[in-house]
Amino acid sequence: MHPWHDIEVDPEHIGDMLPVVIEIPEGSKNKYELDKASGLIKLDRVLHSAVRYPANYGFIPRSYCDDGDPLDVVVLGQEAVPPLTLVYARPVGVMHMRDQGKADDKVLAVSTFDPVYNHIHELDDVPAHIMLEVRRFFLDYKVLEEKEVIVDPFEGRERALAVIAQALVDYQNLPKHA
Repeated sequence: MHPWHDIEVDPEHIGDMLPVVIEIPEGSKNKYELDKASGLIKLDRVLHSAVRYPANYGFIPRSYCDDGDPLDVVVLGQEAVPPLTLVYARPVGVMHMRDQGKADDKVLAVSTFDPVYNHIHELDDVPAHIMLEVRRFFLDYKVLEEKEVIVDPFEGRERALAVIAQALVDYQNLPKHA
């Protein structure tokens, strides 16, 4: 099974039961990413900056974005989740980002089955400090690599759902799973 191509995403349930394949557990300095050819998770690099991932980080199967990768998701939850774990999440916002000149949106979501976070339905429900930590992480994580990252403010749930829907359409329009 290939985690990008073989996990179904039901467009009717992206608002509450969005499947997310975790690549990086919360607290990691390792930057893992999907090896598109094999479906395995590979170590891309160890972060150069003195930061750690503030939440679990993964991607939406059968999605595609301008950076050539599946759509990224930051999943808030109580515990670090191992790579290649399928987590169901509720999108609450999206952060538009440019990484070395390429669009690289990040959906902010909460783990649907985590009792500490599952009451969160909108961006305004997320504690302000958590949103600051997530945004600050993406501003800082490539500084010592001297790579430019531009991070815009978060937008709410409706914009996140629109970005997800477009990424699912863009995947369907790929020539036989690039």
